[in-house]
Amino acid sequence: MPRSACLIFNPVAGQSDPDQDLAQIRAILEPAMDLEILLTSEEVDADELAKRAIARNVDAILASGGDGTLSAVAAALVGTNIPLGVIPRGTANAFASALGLPDTIEAACEIILDGATRQVDAAFCNGKPMVLLAGIGFEAETVEKADREAKNRFGLWAYILAGFKQLQEMEPFEVEIETEDRIITVNAVAVTVANAAPATSILAQGPAGVVYDDGLLDLTVVAPANVAGAIAASYHLFRTALAGNPTNRDDIGYLRGDRFRITTNPPQKVVLDGEIVGTTPLEVECIPGGLTILVPPVIVELPLEEKLEGLPGLTVEYKL
Repeated sequence: MPRSACLIFNPVAGQSDPDQDLAQIRAILEPAMDLEILLTSEEVDADELAKRAIARNVDAILASGGDGTLSAVAAALVGTNIPLGVIPRGTANAFASALGLPDTIEAACEIILDGATRQVDAAFCNGKPMVLLAGIGFEAETVEKADREAKNRFGLWAYILAGFKQLQEMEPFEVEIETEDRIITVNAVAVTVANAAPATSILAQGPAGVVYDDGLLDLTVVAPANVAGAIAASYHLFRTALAGNPTNRDDIGYLRGDRFRITTNPPQKVVLDGEIVGTTPLEVECIPGGLTILVPPVIVELPLEEKLEGLPGLTVEYKL
């Protein structure tokens, strides 16, 4: 008896022809799977469709769309043990890249047909499931500026253009990071808490290699003094991430832990897995092995634990 699966398909994701994409997916998967197709719409989003699919007790749930669609489906599957298959068709495809998945329909479908599963971590951010990362400050402002129309016209360049625009409005803020044993106070323009992140998510790349199945979250603080420093820090993070080396700039710090509580003064916008979800404060907790995913095996090396020295306004208070 063939495996049963629900495919949650976003017809407005990315810039390709959705009818052709869906036809290609069906041609590859339907000969080997009992496939039910559910389309997202303005009335019914990916999260709602994922909950319906879970209730049908299928063998696997597949998601095809951009990062918002994939993250919404993944979030609904946290703690269910139902395998998630990923077919990326978005602008950035950060979700697939972070998990080492291919970004073509044919290759993604082959992984689904192979049926190999892997347990990866998830997290809860202010009570909401998180698969990739939460960004405070600069990243949240940039994501808000890169609207749907811009992404449709310019693709990945929409985020880059929004980032350059946000550089002109960049304002530092005070951050308090509370861990199990410390309270760290520092000045920053961006704080990112990552469970999984590709090299292109540069503001998460302090440790250079976010490990998505180690039971820990990676927190990166970026604190340049001015626009020129922000550009230099961003380039440094991108370069070190591609090389697999942790950062060594004084205006970038990082640490790892299984939970963080973060407050800012003044309050800052927060982006969670690509969607604006409000403002600080923020509480993030790792859920080890919380998501089962159809993914090729990846061998990773654990990054360095932390680097905080050199950050502006840094104080560290140890709890008794």
